[in-house]
Amino acid sequence: MASAASAQPDPRPFAAQQAQAADKHKQSFSYFPLGYKEGFSQWWASMPAATAEHSVLSFIPYLQQPPTHQQTGKEPTAPDGQPDSLAAADTSQAAQVSATSVDDPYGPRRWRSSMVRLSGDNRALNEFSVERIGEPVENNLVVLHGYGAGLGFFYKNFEALSRARGWQLYALDLLGMGRSTRPPFKIHAKDREQAIAEAEDWFIDALEEWRVRRNIDRFTLMGHSLGGYMAVAYALKYPGRLDKLILASPVGIPKDPRAVSADLDEPAESTMAAEFTQDQNATTAAADSGVSTRTPPLLRPLPKWFNYLWDANVSPFTFVRWSGPLGPRLVSGWTSRRFSHLPQPESKALHDYAYSLFRMRGSGEYALSYILAPGAYARSPLINRIHGVGRQLVREPIPSASVNKVAAPDPALTAVTNVGHPDPKPAPRMETGIPIVMLYGEHDWMDVDGGHDAKRKIDDERERVLKDATPEQKLADRGSAKVVVIKQAGHHVYLDGWEEFNKVVMDEMKATSHEAER
Repeated sequence: MASAASAQPDPRPFAAQQAQAADKHKQSFSYFPLGYKEGFSQWWASMPAATAEHSVLSFIPYLQQPPTHQQTGKEPTAPDGQPDSLAAADTSQAAQVSATSVDDPYGPRRWRSSMVRLSGDNRALNEFSVERIGEPVENNLVVLHGYGAGLGFFYKNFEALSRARGWQLYALDLLGMGRSTRPPFKIHAKDREQAIAEAEDWFIDALEEWRVRRNIDRFTLMGHSLGGYMAVAYALKYPGRLDKLILASPVGIPKDPRAVSADLDEPAESTMAAEFTQDQNATTAAADSGVSTRTPPLLRPLPKWFNYLWDANVSPFTFVRWSGPLGPRLVSGWTSRRFSHLPQPESKALHDYAYSLFRMRGSGEYALSYILAPGAYARSPLINRIHGVGRQLVREPIPSASVNKVAAPDPALTAVTNVGHPDPKPAPRMETGIPIVMLYGEHDWMDVDGGHDAKRKIDDERERVLKDATPEQKLADRGSAKVVVIKQAGHHVYLDGWEEFNKVVMDEMKATSHEAER
């Protein structure tokens, strides 16, 4: 029912109404809204990634001056079109910086920005963590971002999720993305399946090494989009480490329809093209009016040039780097749509942050063509593997007591130097399942049906495993799956519908704490 206000006639002249409508139409179809002059100024200024990340994190409540280490992104790039290399950490800068939140009703909390060095050449992960001062850490939440993004995109989640007592929160930039170092990405395998596994290992082996460096026995892992895909891959390769798996609009679950019938093409709404064309303001407006923006998948062929560039491993960020002064304007085509529902200062900070990351040296981004087919379907779909999460054989758990840290003034520079004499190996054991939670936006271009299919496979596997189990074994089993839809949200559920998202994740954290107490 229309409100009384909306029922009133528009008092303005008809010409004025037409002019406003034309302006809105022009704005909605402006693919690159940033002006040439503004774009050139941003390219010339070349804001360091550390500065851009700091600006985004400044919107975290009670944290007016967020800590920001400067081991990467310290110096601006000379305006010659060359990207920041970030091939190695700048060890002349402190690897860890911390700050305590001010007038914090949910604290006290200590926030840290760290560069955690790993083994090998030029391998280090950018980390942002929140610790509740004076409380023992009983649980850990680790957050992974999506393709080409960075930990700063979770700025609306850190404060709320770190209210949970007994929890420590860590957000990581994947190796070769964000402000983590960007070593050359190389795949040596020739076989397709081996190449997929090698590309996955490039990320998840770094995550496992980070876990050992941080001396964390078990944790809850939450990943968005490509981060969700990697979270599943991690759970399968490193069993016995996770308490719960939270997948926020994960990529790569359903099978490519063309694998079933060669005559079918990829559904238009489930491709990454939607990530660059979906207008979040329009999505929110449609949700407010009660009109669904989700339509049945439309089948259309992918352009040959798109397939060629994809298989040639030309990433979207390659064009940003090649374009020089036009780079900021190209990026604005995505940021203006993705962050259109946010206040202007926040959307501006996110645009600066995105551009500062996109223009850096290419590294982890080149894994995409090995993992996904052109569009968004996985070359090795998770629907064929996800039922094995929590059902793997645990062979050699790493005793935390065997990890010795190097004595150093900066705990971020810890390293494993002596494995010592670990306890005798326990007999191999099977995992007893872990809870898996899949979150999708109400207007997500990622197909929620893939989540429902995954839930059915997980439930069927649990039923099979427990078919002849004893009552005690059934009671001890922790395997479960659920699909949650976040209202008025698109693919970036953690940002589009951040309030509901935070509540859902907090409820899952509380459930994990209660289970640990039993």
